[in-house]
Amino acid sequence: MLDRIRILAQVVESGSFSRAARALNLAPSSVTRTIDALEQQLGVPLFKRSTRQLVLTEQGEYFLARSLPLLEEADQLVQSLQPLSGAPRGGLRVSVFESFGAAWLAPRLPTFLARYPEVRLEIELDNRLVDLDAENVDVAVRIGRPTDSSLHARRLLANRTLLVASPDYLAAHGEPAHPDELISHNCLIRGQGRQRQHWYFEREGEKRRVAVQGNLASIGGTPLLCAAKAGSGLLLLSSWMVQQGLDDGSLLPVLPEWQASPYEDRHDEIYAVFRGGRFLKPQTRAFIDFLIEVMKPLQGPR
Repeated sequence: MLDRIRILAQVVESGSFSRAARALNLAPSSVTRTIDALEQQLGVPLFKRSTRQLVLTEQGEYFLARSLPLLEEADQLVQSLQPLSGAPRGGLRVSVFESFGAAWLAPRLPTFLARYPEVRLEIELDNRLVDLDAENVDVAVRIGRPTDSSLHARRLLANRTLLVASPDYLAAHGEPAHPDELISHNCLIRGQGRQRQHWYFEREGEKRRVAVQGNLASIGGTPLLCAAKAGSGLLLLSSWMVQQGLDDGSLLPVLPEWQASPYEDRHDEIYAVFRGGRFLKPQTRAFIDFLIEVMKPLQGPR
């Protein structure tokens, strides 16, 4: 049945029996016999015979639409039976939101490619919400769980935010002992500088909402991170962007006993979003496992 469906799909894609035969390296008569046999098996006509064009019947359109996902799942099932240690190979298309991809994931991709040298990785750094099916994307790394019920998701990371500053800034301006003291500090703002900004803090049930201001604002986090390392001000940013600075000493934690956030009641999480469910291509499965592995150092307080 599946082989017959593959030929049906090729006939529809090619637009004729003869072109489908060439694409499949089969004789045209073999393609015709296969379609006839499939129609007999189903008990319904799949093509309208009274027109010169190759047009599916209503039953044919319905059958093909419901069959294509079965073909894809069957292919993924066969691929998933390959042991992961058997070197995944082939193309892998990944979409990652820009700041995370550039600042954190890109430096780690050579490790993945060295581990799986037969994988051809195509990565796109883009903040738009890609359509995985329409753009043939295998994995998308996104902030927030997808609303599309046809997609699957693996939670990678709680997108914690940390308040940091450089040693030089703290030496020159002092280290705040309480969130309320931020009003007298230069705060590097994520977002539009014309909008009034607040940072939110919580500690053992105590909550504080602090209006902050500063001389630099940016929608992207990279300019703010550079400024913070240069001693320009206090910065509230995702842990995966500031962790390297904390590790090498160019940044220090500020008010570490407080949970800090730019949002009052929202805690974003990072997910790997993909198609295929249980039956993933080996290279897709390998990449998701790699993401989970390399993100472990960011999972909790260091």
